[in-house]
Amino acid sequence: MRQAVMTSPGRIELREVPSPSAGAGEVLLRVRVIGVCGSDVHVWHGRHPYTSYPVVQGHEFCATVEAAGEGAGDLRAGMKVTALPQVACGRCRPCRRGDEHICEALKVEGFQAPGVAQELFVAPSERVVPLPESFSDEQGALVEPAAVGVHAAARAGELDGRRVLVMGAGPIGNLTAQAARAAGADVLVGDLSDRRLEAARACGIERTFNAGSRPAPEAVGEAFGVSGADAAFECAGSAASVNAAIASLAKGGRMVVVAVFGERPPTDLGLVQDRELTLAGSLMYRKADYTRAVEMIAGGAIATDPLVGPHFALADYASAYRFIEESGPEAMKVFIDVG
Repeated sequence: MRQAVMTSPGRIELREVPSPSAGAGEVLLRVRVIGVCGSDVHVWHGRHPYTSYPVVQGHEFCATVEAAGEGAGDLRAGMKVTALPQVACGRCRPCRRGDEHICEALKVEGFQAPGVAQELFVAPSERVVPLPESFSDEQGALVEPAAVGVHAAARAGELDGRRVLVMGAGPIGNLTAQAARAAGADVLVGDLSDRRLEAARACGIERTFNAGSRPAPEAVGEAFGVSGADAAFECAGSAASVNAAIASLAKGGRMVVVAVFGERPPTDLGLVQDRELTLAGSLMYRKADYTRAVEMIAGGAIATDPLVGPHFALADYASAYRFIEESGPEAMKVFIDVG
């Protein structure tokens, strides 16, 4: 079978490797489509803090079940599925309390463990999530980033009736904003790209502003009043965005850090202390977040069509990254066709 290997930053080789098979409790998946995410871009540039080379990328994907091993439950050949990419130890304190996503020995497929950039991939059956047959391949691949948004929204606590700022309108920021809106929040989204803000509005996020032309506290004041936002989500991964979000929060507010940072940002902790703000991290998701993301996409609470960008062949993987580089913030979700 074909497998794409990133041998070093900016270099991907297509190799022929033996096809795997499913053992007991495992499922053999035929990968159809992979989504390229911001964390993958960090790996391409050699700036992901927790990835070494060579690495097989790919963790946002849609697949069909090729074969199911003994003890794989109700999973059957031909089913449309996706799967969680976390590899947890099952023994540490976070794992024992049900927080496998922050396992002390966590590995993530596509970063510290081989990902799905190959024609066939074996996954433990407990990490496989069935999808509605009505789902497009793009919707299946977007379940993973949607689950990031669902989990992040939950990390902010009760959002019904709350005033929420989301910094960053890329796919993760967009999906986080949609998850917060579905939880009852009044949402304002800021970004430097008018194209991404347009996509947010197409997804039903009515309040947006360009953070390059309007300071976030000013936009928040106009939208929510001078006291500021009750909660903020940092989805851009930049120092300017972090500090803009902090400056826009009401006293006693809460900020959830969702983005992966290629560089450590200087942060105004003086405001955090003075306003008694709460900073919370949000790492990936639990399986329940995946299930909820599937339900929200299927039910229309999360829109995906405005996020869908161009497709590239597996053999042309590197061109997807070059397209993202050339397009800059104008690019939304780029896909790799495998099957």
